[in-house]
Amino acid sequence: MDSTQRRYSREQLLSQRGPRSFRGQALSQVAFPLGGIGTGNVSLGGRGDLRDWEIFNRPGKGKLLPYTFFSLWCQPEGAQPVARLMERRFLPPYQHGFGIPTLLAPGLPRLAEATFTGTYPFARIDFADDQLPLRASLRAYNPFIPMNAEDSGIPVAVFKWTLTNPGFSAVQATLALSLLNAVGHNGQIAPGNRYESSFGGNLNEFVRSGDLAELRMSSTRYGKDDPRFGTLAIATSWADTTHSTRWERAGWWDDLQDFWDDFSTDGRLPDHTDADPSPAGQTDVGTLGALITLQPGESVTVPFLLAWHFPNHVNYWNGEESVAGKRLTNYYATRFGSAWEAAEHTADNLPRLEAETRAYHDTLLESTLPDAVIDAVSSQASILRTTTCLRTGDGRFHAFEGCGDNSGCCPMNCTHVWNYEQAVAHLFPELERTVRDTDFGVNTLPDGNMAFRSLLPLATEHRWAFVPAADGQMGTLLRLFREWKQSGDTEWLRHHWPRAKAALEFAWSDANPHRWDADHDGVMEGVQHNTYDIEFHGPNSMMGSWYLAALHAGAAMAQAVGEAKSAREYLALAERGARGHDALWNGEFYVHDVRPQKLADGAPPINEGKPFDGEEPRYQYAAGCLADQLLGQWFAHCVGLGYVLPEDKVRKAVESIFRHNYLPDFTQHYNCQRVYAVNDEAGLLLCTWPNGGRPKYPFPYADEVWTGIEYQVAAHLIYEGLLEEGLTIVKSLRDRHDGERRNPWDEFECGHHYARAMASWSLLLALSGYQYSAPEGRLGFAPKLEGDFRCFFTGAEGWGLYTREANRHQVALRYGTLALRSLVLPDLASDAGVTLNGAPVAGQVTDGVWRAESPLSLSAGDTLGVG
Repeated sequence: MDSTQRRYSREQLLSQRGPRSFRGQALSQVAFPLGGIGTGNVSLGGRGDLRDWEIFNRPGKGKLLPYTFFSLWCQPEGAQPVARLMERRFLPPYQHGFGIPTLLAPGLPRLAEATFTGTYPFARIDFADDQLPLRASLRAYNPFIPMNAEDSGIPVAVFKWTLTNPGFSAVQATLALSLLNAVGHNGQIAPGNRYESSFGGNLNEFVRSGDLAELRMSSTRYGKDDPRFGTLAIATSWADTTHSTRWERAGWWDDLQDFWDDFSTDGRLPDHTDADPSPAGQTDVGTLGALITLQPGESVTVPFLLAWHFPNHVNYWNGEESVAGKRLTNYYATRFGSAWEAAEHTADNLPRLEAETRAYHDTLLESTLPDAVIDAVSSQASILRTTTCLRTGDGRFHAFEGCGDNSGCCPMNCTHVWNYEQAVAHLFPELERTVRDTDFGVNTLPDGNMAFRSLLPLATEHRWAFVPAADGQMGTLLRLFREWKQSGDTEWLRHHWPRAKAALEFAWSDANPHRWDADHDGVMEGVQHNTYDIEFHGPNSMMGSWYLAALHAGAAMAQAVGEAKSAREYLALAERGARGHDALWNGEFYVHDVRPQKLADGAPPINEGKPFDGEEPRYQYAAGCLADQLLGQWFAHCVGLGYVLPEDKVRKAVESIFRHNYLPDFTQHYNCQRVYAVNDEAGLLLCTWPNGGRPKYPFPYADEVWTGIEYQVAAHLIYEGLLEEGLTIVKSLRDRHDGERRNPWDEFECGHHYARAMASWSLLLALSGYQYSAPEGRLGFAPKLEGDFRCFFTGAEGWGLYTREANRHQVALRYGTLALRSLVLPDLASDAGVTLNGAPVAGQVTDGVWRAESPLSLSAGDTLGVG
């Protein structure tokens, strides 16, 4: 590594100090998503505030619910009571034209300091205030259990408050949650108080259901098919409670004044049970409190549940007449009829849900991966539970590229963006397979032309009317291969193979107006639409490596379904193509041979920008060092396909990407495009021209920094043995998301929570040397880190922890099941023995692979020992 690029010491890169914590100004940008897959979410702010209410079927960055907060009243024996909003005090700046918005109750007393610690899916806030007689901490989460999409898709947020009495006197306390009944909210309005034209007929009811005390919130105004129809609920299993179904209906700020005067006096609420719909244009705030007595030295944990249910998702993002304005049912609405049903289900199963979520969290944290990697892998898995993603009533998973502040960005299932994502495929493979069902069952024509975006509601008679994307199409074939390897379901592969085969052969088919590989030589020379929203003209290794990897994957899939002849043809074509790419090698990296192409008569339109400047196309990269130049090779490593281009050139090229494109300081970088790294920050540029030859108008985004590309390059560096270089990129990236400058749980590109960032999961794959094939029952590891090593892993239907200590290996299954026939481990001795839960297992080692005499079936709690 060049000395100018040594931003961190080796010790800093390999640090294993544990989860990140945030205090003071570093809390300002923290917003931790709480919600299930496809349910929307609310974020827990770094101060303990609830912000970004995105439960109304669209993004809502900055959207707040008035008078929605936790509060605490407490009184030590013989002393005056103390009442606080359970948030840290406000952080500057305070630049609001009318003061800090009154909907936040900014004048009510808060706590002096907070420390926020988060490793997704758990967030913890420890509060500190010398004036508070109790110590208080909050743990918040939503059930997140890999391989269990049902329990990971509940529309609920769980809050567990721990209160401790450090004093010498008993303390009486009330911990309360207040919530605005927001039914009628369309996700776009920004009410400043209880008054808004979409409110009216809002109904709050107090109910005891089994062990739960609940405030149920609904509306009498909207019918069940209306997009604004829905329900909310707050609940606690605490036995002794107090409540207010609604605050006083009064003008100015009398409603808040009355609540606070009442609550701060004795911690008791009116406990009235009348259910009275709100007047037109108004809604109500309800409060539910837990009454607590704490003896000296005693601690208690008080649970609260916040649940929501807004079943009607409307397609607001497409203009096509066939789909615009059409109603979609949220999948969670097929399981729960109301918010309180979701809350009650969660409460009934909470011990198991929390234990299994904790098992995932703890297993991931047991990994000996560097802090920055654990941080990246865990934090970006949260994208799954933001409004970037949705799950429709048929159970299928769909997603935008990212989220704007008020609407989804770039719909839907964009193949060339989601090519980078690796997290869903390993954590929730059943959901990833539904996307392949859409890709090949709906979006691919019999001739192999694949739409790279989906229209919802799904219908085979309409599809995205745009050119096919070369990278998206080839990458989707690789993802089909990955899902088959992860699941072992060859019948599922066989079902999709005819369209998949057509999609691969579309590269040289006469049906392809863009002539990707018209001469059938394994090199794409034609017009190649791609993830930079333009077309590359002529051979380049970004499209080429996707193509070569797809041919290798196609050969493996063809062999699996009994088409040996096609498999041989694909491999032969891939070998010719690999040799053909030698013409692009400049001694350091692969470049782009720009060959202007005219589209065939009647071909669909291409990019909306000016495509040609005289006789030369704009938006190419020519002699540039492209960060994505080996994108297909990175994916091939992730799925165990090996090298699709010469190993020595691959290593040299990825090393050159780091040397030329990693910038340790951006103060002198000029960029007329979007800015994602600035000032003294460090990051990886999409493209540079170290040898000159920069086009006057290179492709859009060339001067930008995208976290998804940073992750894939970092993982690829690690695959090639360039550990420090890869970790330098990861640590630089995560240091930019430090809580003060950016939210650690929101990596953005074209929108918040951008899907490409889930390439971070490939860091875990690369560092562990993970390989898995469910069809073969094979699991393997080849760690890139020295010494004792532990790492989380997934299989087809289970997950666990791999451990290497000295010359012994262990595979401990923590959840689900795992079928195995062979193990591939580093330095496996020919006489290595294997035990299952301590009992010997018959098998033998050949060619460095241990093969069992009979197939093994592991269940949660089982441990394989090797050595």
